[in-house]
Amino acid sequence: MRALAMLCVPVILAAGWASFPAAAQDPTQGNAQGDLAVTIYNGGQALVQDIRQINFPGGRTRQEFPDVSAQIRPQTVSFAAEGTAIVEQNFDYDLLSPNALMQKAVGETVTLLRINPATGAETRERAKVLAVNGGVVLQIGPRIEILRDDGLPVRVIFDKIPPNLRAKPTLSITVDSKNAGTRPATLSYLTNGLGWSADYVSLYDEKAGTIDVQGWVTLSNSTGTTFDNAKTLLVAGTPSSGGANSYVYRPRPQPPGNLRRAGTETAPREQLGDYYLYPLAERTTIANAQTKQVSFLDVGGVPAQKIYEFTVALFDTMTEPASAASVIKFNTGAKGGGLGDALPAGTVRFYQRDLRGDPQFIGENQIGHTPMGSELGLKTGDAFDVKVKATVVERKQTGSTWRSSMSYLLTNARPQPVTLDLRQRGLDWYWAETKVITESQKSERLDSDGVQWRVTVPANGETTLTATFETRY
Repeated sequence: MRALAMLCVPVILAAGWASFPAAAQDPTQGNAQGDLAVTIYNGGQALVQDIRQINFPGGRTRQEFPDVSAQIRPQTVSFAAEGTAIVEQNFDYDLLSPNALMQKAVGETVTLLRINPATGAETRERAKVLAVNGGVVLQIGPRIEILRDDGLPVRVIFDKIPPNLRAKPTLSITVDSKNAGTRPATLSYLTNGLGWSADYVSLYDEKAGTIDVQGWVTLSNSTGTTFDNAKTLLVAGTPSSGGANSYVYRPRPQPPGNLRRAGTETAPREQLGDYYLYPLAERTTIANAQTKQVSFLDVGGVPAQKIYEFTVALFDTMTEPASAASVIKFNTGAKGGGLGDALPAGTVRFYQRDLRGDPQFIGENQIGHTPMGSELGLKTGDAFDVKVKATVVERKQTGSTWRSSMSYLLTNARPQPVTLDLRQRGLDWYWAETKVITESQKSERLDSDGVQWRVTVPANGETTLTATFETRY
């Protein structure tokens, strides 16, 4: 016997049963939602506002709202209708399925319909469902039988649907209405399972030094419910959900981040508090278990520069040369030919045309919420032809002072010169103080922990850079 045999047994309702009880919904009914407005936040949370026309009897009645999100947060529900007050609300999420139907039938009597494969003759028996624990145990007259998935035609016929099973996720509200009549009722709630992110397609032209960027909103719906013809508003930001902030340990040294400098320009978009709003131009249907993309940005000819970067973590000798990072830098500002917009968090994917003119994927990276006017440097991958090897030439100790002489060999197998930002980290270790004593090329102090050299490496050539560091303990 298979452990989940009951899931494979066809289930039908008695043919003579003609209508659904009041507590269940007819699965053939259409979507019961009204005028929908959905506000979706980053992080998988959304605010749903649903205005439905409800015929309220006078006095206390129970009103059912099917087609709400299966991931509704019941404690966030708000209900408003003129002359009507809430008395009680319940969320019923035990959904109708063959498995649930069999589980609810324990202790009830059902009909087994068997078909003889040889003759096609049908036989019917009444059976009491005793248990559904890894299989279905039935009592048929004086005998006990296990319902098997043995390939023989058998169907289980139920007399009715249990009143606590729902064809759709349903919110039921007990209300007290002063007057009878049909009027609009607004149902608002927060739900998990609805989210959005931004995806960017960037075509890089190395010869022209530009990128063309298309921005796409990617909507995802795992709520168990379809939101039909909804007015949709996206919020770029992540409102606090009340959870405690946790400290994230960041090991040193750190490679340069994607956001090189935060912008100070205000984007030409509507703001809500500290968040930017991205309304969709037209109403849209957000189907359950669906991912949908809508364009929100299309900019061409944005100045961009490819550069190589490499970080040496400590004053150690590398056993072999390592690849430099290939990085594309550009600006999101309106001034100076940038993108001219604030960028919601998402993934930036870079493409570049090959010799045949076909765009080919060259790498991707993540960005956080980025103000307009920011400088971004996004790593697309590790360079094939540009390598760095750091070597400790000499290390001396005099009392509490150490001197480390370093040599950096930068090689370039490309047919054109490249620019490489070489960073030496490890200058700030607790009580130690490290400074540069001598260097073959002037460096830039990044912070207390590192310095940087911008080095031009000739085509099909190499460059050696040297520096001596003094550390006092």
